[in-house]
Amino acid sequence: MSAVKRSPRARGHDCSVSAAASTIGAPTVDGDVPDAPAVAELLQRAAGPGARLVRARSSERFDILPLLVATDGAVQEAGLDVRRLRPNIAIGGVEGLAERAWEGRFLRAGDAIIGLATLRGRCIVTTYDPDTGEQDVDVLRDIRRRFGGSLALNAWVARHGRVRVGDTVQLLDSFAGGHEPLLGRFVEPVRA
Repeated sequence: MSAVKRSPRARGHDCSVSAAASTIGAPTVDGDVPDAPAVAELLQRAAGPGARLVRARSSERFDILPLLVATDGAVQEAGLDVRRLRPNIAIGGVEGLAERAWEGRFLRAGDAIIGLATLRGRCIVTTYDPDTGEQDVDVLRDIRRRFGGSLALNAWVARHGRVRVGDTVQLLDSFAGGHEPLLGRFVEPVRA
């Protein structure tokens, strides 16, 4: 596997943004605090006039886990525009459906370690064309028929670090000492 790929274009705008946590744990965008003028300009260029960042007021910011990792091989096998899957990280140079054997493993990407939990069950949002907004339910039917309804991987940051477009990605069998995943709103807690 080669590298982290450049983010896809959304609505005609290049949306490659480096989001991270500062040394004190505050979120940053391309090294700036979220309310910096440079961040506002970047966001409006990508999302349109009036767009702004707001802090989530609850822990329900995501459905399963905070990251979604997709590979070019799986996206090509599915014959989809990667934007239909909405990954946070797209990895290039991966053969076919290799990602399907990655559950429970880790990725070293740049300075970060990313934990890979499970394959992501796809939802109705995949049926919407990212350019036109038109719905094609056959997209989800095909994902269910050919891939058991799952494409890409639910993931979390096991060790914070910077990840850049072009960074080499290494698949790891294990990683000790990382952060436990923060679970989303549709994950049932495990009961002993």
